[in-house]
Amino acid sequence: MSLAPVVRQGRVIAQRLFDLAYAIDLSQARVLCADLPAAHTSSGPLTFGAPPLRVQLPPVALCVGDHTLIGEASVHVYDFGAITLAIAVPAEDLPWPVFAELARQVEEAVATGQSSAPWTSLLESVRSRIATALERPSHAVIQEDYLLMVVDTFVESPGEALCRVVDLVPLLAADARPLSADAREALLSHRFAYLADDCVVIARDRAFLYQPQGDAGVAAVLEVANAQLLELRYYASLLDAELPRMYDLVARTRSALPISAPGRLSRLARHLYTLVAEVTELTEKVDNALQVTGHPYLARIYTTTLELFGVPALGAAVDNKLAIIRDTYAALYDEASVSRAGLLELTIIALITVELVLALFRI
Repeated sequence: MSLAPVVRQGRVIAQRLFDLAYAIDLSQARVLCADLPAAHTSSGPLTFGAPPLRVQLPPVALCVGDHTLIGEASVHVYDFGAITLAIAVPAEDLPWPVFAELARQVEEAVATGQSSAPWTSLLESVRSRIATALERPSHAVIQEDYLLMVVDTFVESPGEALCRVVDLVPLLAADARPLSADAREALLSHRFAYLADDCVVIARDRAFLYQPQGDAGVAAVLEVANAQLLELRYYASLLDAELPRMYDLVARTRSALPISAPGRLSRLARHLYTLVAEVTELTEKVDNALQVTGHPYLARIYTTTLELFGVPALGAAVDNKLAIIRDTYAALYDEASVSRAGLLELTIIALITVELVLALFRI
C-alpha cells in the first residue's frame, strides 16, 4: 500500500439542520413531495420512532475558487419539526491528499457567510413545498452544521492498518496548522470499528467513515444526535427568553387589583403549564426518535456522540428551566386558590354586612 492511497469511491457530505416547526405531519409531507425521488440512504439496523421522510432535491452547484463542484442535494424531514439538508459531492479515484482537499473545498463552499452557499435557497424551497404540513411554523435561526467524509472503497484495501497508512488529523481538524501530540490524540480519541477493516472517527463538527461492507447506520446515528442537539438548543433558547418574561408577568399580575388577581394568576398558571407540557412532549419525542439498544456497536457510538455534542448537559439545563417554570406554576396556582378563597370570604362578609344594615333599617 502506498503512503498516499487512492480513494476509489467516496463522497463528502455537508449537512445543515434547521428547526422548521413545532411538529411536521410526515404523511402530508410525503404527499407534498410525491413527485421527488426517494433519497438513497441506509439506516442499517436502526429503529426510528417515526422514520424520517428522505427525498432527493435538484443538484446544486458549489463555487470553489475558479471552479464549480456539483453536489447531490437531499432533505430528511423529522416529525418533531427538524429537517436536515444534505449536499453530497462524489469522490472517485482521488489520491488521499486530493480527497482531503476536496473536503476542505466543500466545507469552504457551504460555510456561513459565503454568498454562493446554497442553504438559504434550499431551505426556502423545502419550507414552501411542505408549508401545509408544518404545525406552528418556526422562524428561529438556530441551526447545526456537520461534515461527513465517507470512503466506500480504496483502490487497494488498507485493511486494519488504515489509521497507520493515512493521516486523518488534517481531515478532522478545522485548523490547517500542525497540531500538538495531545491535540492529535484527543481528535482521534473517538475512534470505532465494528468489522476488522472498519474505521469510524467522530469529532465535534465532522466525522470520517470508512465502512467497505456498507453503512451500518453510523451516518444516521450522527444525524439524529445533531437533530437532538438542535432541538435542545432551540428549547433552551425558548425557555431563556420565557423565564424573564415569566418573572415580569408574575410581578405585574401580583400588583393587580385584588378582585382581578385570581383570574390573572390562573390564566398565567395555565400558560406556564401549557408551555411545560409542550416542551416536555417534544423533548420526549426527540429522545425517542431513534432506538439503538439492539446493536451495542451503534449504541456505543450514539452515546459517545451525544456526550461529545454536549446533549446530556444541555438536556439537564432544559430540565432545570422546566423545573423552575413548574415550581412557578404550582406557586401561582396555590396563590390563585388562596386569593380566590380570600375574595370569597370578603364577599361573604360583605353580604352579611349588607344584610345586617338592611335589618337595622327595617327596625
